[in-house]
Order: sequence, then C-alpha cells, then structure tokens
Amino acid sequence: MDNINAGDTAWLIVATGLVLMMTPALAFFYGGMVRKKNALSTLNLSIVTMGVISIQWVLYGYTLAFGQSMGGFVGGLNFLGLNGVGAAPNADYAATIPHLLFAAYQMMFAVITPALITGAFVERIKFKTYLVFILLWATLVYDPLAHWVWGVGGFLRSMGALDFAGGTVVHVSAGFSALAFALAIGPRRWFGRAPMEPHNIPFTILGAGLLWVGWFGFNGGSALAANGLAVYALVNTNTAAAAAGLVWMFLTWQDGKPSVLGFVTGAVVGLVAITPAAGFVTPMSAILIGALAAPISYYAMRLRQRRNLDESLDVWACHGMGGAWGALATGLFATKTINEAGADGLFYGNVAQFGIQAVALIIAIAFAFGITFVLTKALNAVWGLRVSPNAEEVGLDISEHGEQAYA
Repeated sequence: MDNINAGDTAWLIVATGLVLMMTPALAFFYGGMVRKKNALSTLNLSIVTMGVISIQWVLYGYTLAFGQSMGGFVGGLNFLGLNGVGAAPNADYAATIPHLLFAAYQMMFAVITPALITGAFVERIKFKTYLVFILLWATLVYDPLAHWVWGVGGFLRSMGALDFAGGTVVHVSAGFSALAFALAIGPRRWFGRAPMEPHNIPFTILGAGLLWVGWFGFNGGSALAANGLAVYALVNTNTAAAAAGLVWMFLTWQDGKPSVLGFVTGAVVGLVAITPAAGFVTPMSAILIGALAAPISYYAMRLRQRRNLDESLDVWACHGMGGAWGALATGLFATKTINEAGADGLFYGNVAQFGIQAVALIIAIAFAFGITFVLTKALNAVWGLRVSPNAEEVGLDISEHGEQAYA
C-alpha cells in the first residue's frame, strides 16, 4: 500500500467516472438518431449494459481479461469474483493505484463496448435476445481480445502491438461485430422505402459533447497516472476530434450544406481514431490522424448506403473503420519521444511496427466478426433476433417496454 500515489489514484477515480458517463452519453448520441417510437428502447440498449456488464465483470469478466495468462489467449480464474483484487497495487498493470481501481476503470471500457454495437440493430432487436447477446459477446469476444492486447502474457501484447486506450479492443471489435450483426438481422421494415429521419438531433449533439468530454478519461486515464503522458493523451484526443469534425463538416458542405450532425459525427470518428495512438504520438500527428479519419469513415458510410445495408447508425463506418485507421496510424506516427514504453512507428524509422499493427488489426477483425456472426446465427435459431413486424410497426418503446418517450 506504500506505493499508492494519491494524485494518480484521484485522477483514475475521476477518469473512471468520465468513462462511465460515456455510456449514457452514447445512449443520447444514438437515441436522437432513431424515430421517436424507438427512443426509449435505443436509450435502454446502452443503459442496460451498465447493469449486465458491471456484474459480469466483477464475477468473471475481469479475470478472463487480466487474470494470469493461459497460453496468451485468455486470463485464468485467479481473480474470479475479484478475489485478491483489493486496495494494494498490482505492479503488472498499475504500480501506483489500487488494483481494485484499475479493475473498476477497465470495467467501464467493458461496459461501453457492447453498447457501441447497438447502433447496428436499433429499432428491430428483441430485448431478451439482446441481453443474452451482450453477456455472451463480452465473454467470448471482448474479454479474450482485451487479454490478447492488454493482459500480461497476451499474445498480441507480447508481439509488440500498441493500443493505448482501446482502438482495437473497443472500436474495431465493436465496429466489425456491428457489421456482422447487421448482416445477420437484416434491414428494418420499410428500409429504403420510407423515411427514417432522426427524431431529435439536439439529443445526438448533447450525447456527442458528453462523449468528447468523457474521452478525456478514456484516453487520458489510460496513462494510469496523473503525469505528462496523460496530458499528451488528453491534448491529442481533443486535437483529433476537432480536426475530424471540421473535415467532416466540409465534406458535407461540399455535398450540400454544412451538417451539424455531420460535425459531431466527424468529431466522434476523430476520437475513435486517436484512441489507440493517444499516448504514443505528437499533437501534430493527432491533427493528421483526425483529419484523415473523417474521409475514411465518411466514404465507408457512403459505401454502406450504396450497398443498401441497414447498419442503422453506422457503427462499422465510424468505429470499425475509424478504429482500423487509428490502429494503422499508430504504426505510422508513434514515437518514443512521447512514450518511452511504446515504440517508434514507420515515419520514425521502424517499418516493423506498422507490420505488427496491421497483423494485430487483421486478427482482431477476423475474430470479432467471425465470433459475432456465429453467435447471432445461433441466437436467431434459438430465440430470434428481431421483434415481429407488428411490434416493429408499433415501435419498440411500447411493444418491448410498455412505455413511451413522449406522451
């Protein structure tokens, strides 16, 4: 206990709260983009993960992600029920804060990741199937992937893959799982034939703003200390969000008028893209990472629209493709002048790091997409993924929850 640093501990307690806030922020970001008859349902898909995954993490999720490595693929059961995870630090992960605080901080990442996927299947998902899905997905996809990348002994970590705050673990896994789920569940009723306009864009802007603030905890907290690296991560986070938001706004302006929804969507994409790189790159590199993330996700969204795929709120384009670019960009722009514990990227003379990032990215995409596709097919066979056509027509607020967002 003598090693505990009060400043580091205080910052991580704040960062834990900031990351938890991102899940209700996500609820509003998504909730504003659906039709009003599905507003509560969409909000709830995010909010309920705070309940389900918090319990899963305490019972066994944490030990699968950060327990003693079993062959580099999954954590052992030594931290089952948070056994042995207490006030003393664990030097393997964070030497100056309580081990229990590290586990709590990581819990908030585990909570928001399955919530991100929900944008793919809003307005048609069967709630009871969703509850089973997030429990199984967290266990089969998130926890092992977190161990591969962040766990001591995890095989991608041992390979040298860099992911400062979850570009691969959180955004790539959620984005490509969303694509798999959208393919499995099929489009909303009347998709492409009837208007499906956002019912409350101010909700979405509020959610995006809170996500932006929360991301300071997401990326800045990943330094696991109140130090200069946390400040670099915070400044890089803000810089990439600003660059991507502006570029996205100009892209929409070129196609018509400068979209407010476009700016906040671009900002979120910038936040996604800088996540893996936040503690490894300079602020100038962060501008480039954000600025280039915007057209990558913007045209991925256009491709999705042209293919007539109802991946409803573009989780794949924003998180999957934005996260993939961020993972690769880390291999280009990382420099040990920012983080001695990291590596130099391709632009700093280390070609190998870019190759490591690319291999880790391909493995993560294949794993998340493959497991999710199989899981959704199995759940569809057992319980069905989607509500009845009549329930969908009425709206999920009433048909699934017996409540209305608006009188």
